[in-house]
Amino acid sequence: MKYWSAFCIAILMMAPVAQANAQNTPCSGKMGGVSHCENGKFVCKNGKISQSKKTCS
Repeated sequence: MKYWSAFCIAILMMAPVAQANAQNTPCSGKMGGVSHCENGKFVCKNGKISQSKKTCS
């Protein structure tokens, strides 16, 4: 029981970190991911240009 509590606490502490990392990529979330690069900007799979300040080549 003692180990189970420690395991649950560890999982709860790691969950926000994983979510934060997912939001730091161009075209994340509902944008569907990166489709391709056009003029140094990321084009998302939904057809929109990413607002990311990162550039691609």
